[in-house]
Order: sequence, then structure tokens, then C-alpha cells
Amino acid sequence: MNTSSFLRLNFFLIMASFSLFISLCSTVYADGVVVDKVYHPYVLPNEREVEWRLFSHKESENNKLAQRIAYGQSVTENLMLELYLVGERDVNNDFSLTSYELEARWMLTEQGEYWADWGLLFEIEKEKQKQNWEVTSGVLVEKEFGRTSLTLNAFIIYEWGNTIVSEFETEFRLKYRYRYLEQFQPAIELYSGENYLGIGPAFMGLQRFSNQKQLKWELGFITGVDSRSKGHVLRVAIEYEF
Repeated sequence: MNTSSFLRLNFFLIMASFSLFISLCSTVYADGVVVDKVYHPYVLPNEREVEWRLFSHKESENNKLAQRIAYGQSVTENLMLELYLVGERDVNNDFSLTSYELEARWMLTEQGEYWADWGLLFEIEKEKQKQNWEVTSGVLVEKEFGRTSLTLNAFIIYEWGNTIVSEFETEFRLKYRYRYLEQFQPAIELYSGENYLGIGPAFMGLQRFSNQKQLKWELGFITGVDSRSKGHVLRVAIEYEF
């Protein structure tokens, strides 16, 4: 594919992403909250990482809490595999392991090679006790504008199992970030899909060490913006790459 063809493909996919976003904001409402990590399309050669995420959704008297612990490693120069253990707090306030996830992130273009940077994400999840499954595939896009950057994630999800209805769902995530310092980068995040439309501030940063070692952190506070998107969501992520 020559450069002009690839740029046309970039433009088409960006427009498709925004069309999907508009559609999601107006029509897609299912059964959950989609606030989570906004993925960047990048993979480093020989990258290894450990990651911890926390998700807390406060709605009236209910407070849903979930955590993820993961280990990931690049298997080629542009492909990253990551295994997650997911735990959630139940109605009795007991915290236990609920599901497993295997995730693959594929970097399609080198950073700065084209007008925007592109990647793909694939994920499969199985609940520990129930025979329920979920498969996710999506497009990851990032574009830099001087000291700011725009990151878009668009996902298609299919879930099935013994205790849920088999169905397709869609999700959209957006992050607009200002790179003030490496260690402190404010942003605005937007999430749409699964009965939720929310927006709010986020903050992130990274601290580099010797060789390829670095510590990344993220903190976001997302609020629902319509009558069907109730409550507030706090998300925290810490990632150590080595």
C-alpha cells in the first residue's frame, strides 16, 4: 500500500470512528458501565509489564468495586500479549476472583510514520464460576497535535453464555491529553456504550528509569451526563514496564 492510499484509509477510519461515536451517544444503551483504560496503539520491542487497575462506580447507595492485575510481554516487535486476573466485590462486600482475560495489542504503524498512529486490540474473557464468555475486537488510533494528543478506541463486543443473553455491543472511548510534563499530563476522557455516556477529567504521567524501565500512572473521575448514566466512576491504573 502506497502512502496516499494509506492516508485515504486513515481518513476513512477516522471518519468511521467519529460516526460510530455519534451513533453510540444517541442510540447505544445496554447493561453496564464502560469506563476503563483508553488504549494507546504502541508496542515496544522486548517490552514486559505488570499492571494494576481499580474501578469504583458510586451510584446512590451502591458502590461497585473491581480490580485487575496483569502481566504482559511483547512476543514480536509489534505484538503484545497480556493476561489479566479480575476480582470484584459482591453484594455481601466479599472480594473474590471473578474472571480471566487474555488480551492482544497489535501495533500496525510506527509512531509518526503516517498522519495518525494505528493499532488493533483483541480480547477474550471467561467468567470463573459461570460459563459466560466475551470477545472484544477494536481499533486504536492516536494523533498528536503539538503538545496535545487525541486517542480514540472503538470496540465491537460479542458476549454469550449460560446466564446472559447472546448479543453484540459497541463501545467508544476518547482521550484528549495535554503533555505538560512527562510526569504530569492532564486530559479529558469520554466513554460511550452499554447504557452509559460519561465524561470527566483524568491525569497521568510516567517516570523513566535506566534502560527501558518506566512507571506509568493514571487517575480519572468520570461523571454520567444523561438520565441513564447515573453515578460517578473513579478509575486508577499503575503500570511498571521493564
